[in-house]
Amino acid sequence: MSKSNNVYKDAYNRCLRLLDETRSLPSEPELGTLLGVSRTTVRSILARMEETGLIAWNKRAKTVLRDPRPDDFFPEEETDTLAEIIERSFMRRLLAGGAEAGMQINELELAREIGVGTTSVREFLIRFSRFGLIEKRRNSHWVLKGFTRAFALELTEIREMFELRSAAAFAALPQDSPVWADLDRLEDEHRLLAREIATRFNAFSELDERFHRLIHRASHNRFIVDFYDVIAMIFHYHYQWNKAQERERNEVAVGEHLAYIEALKSRDLGKVDAACRKHLKSARHTLLTSIPESRPLLKS
Repeated sequence: MSKSNNVYKDAYNRCLRLLDETRSLPSEPELGTLLGVSRTTVRSILARMEETGLIAWNKRAKTVLRDPRPDDFFPEEETDTLAEIIERSFMRRLLAGGAEAGMQINELELAREIGVGTTSVREFLIRFSRFGLIEKRRNSHWVLKGFTRAFALELTEIREMFELRSAAAFAALPQDSPVWADLDRLEDEHRLLAREIATRFNAFSELDERFHRLIHRASHNRFIVDFYDVIAMIFHYHYQWNKAQERERNEVAVGEHLAYIEALKSRDLGKVDAACRKHLKSARHTLLTSIPESRPLLKS
């Protein structure tokens, strides 16, 4: 599914919830600001609502005709939050652009590419900038700065502390928690990728991100979840610059994930701890070997 469809479906579901609170929707610019999406996306949302009899749309007037039903909503598994969509698109753009020190990032271009409002993109970049990896410049421009080997080492230490805690919290979740169904789906995706690793090994990065993000969310700690932004950027994107033995590395990592998933399902904290530590040790090695000893990966 394309990024624009994810943006549209997430915004559409959120707009449906507005119908419970009002009998007339605001103007297109106001809706765009409220939902954090472009006016093009707003118009697509309004057109679908008109087609399904939810609203009567006559130029500026958008009158609510009925309350939304459950079948009006897109399934949750087909949508990401707006923040997740922006973050994933930002990471992909860095990787596609080579992510070299001094790389320019333009708010307007990024917002247009994703199909969201510039305010939402700016808020993400401001939040991300506190890690010291990007810096604000004039005229809606940002510049990629970078990190050193010492920065990467500090990051791995914090990541390991956070994920060990999150993994233990995950294993303690009740059996009726929806995360177990999410874990089942991820396990199926891992097994499929393992069978097709020869031709799809480069699909591992995004799967890796979703797997670890699911684990971090189990912590129910906003700081741990928020910190995963910088983890995703460095671990799941930067180390891909080192293409040597990429298929072999990813094949090993898929196997470690499957062992990790098995440990989580066992609810045995000893097994969970061991599987988590083994995988994080491999991730640390992969990251550090991608950074030359003699110079930083990116210069600030």
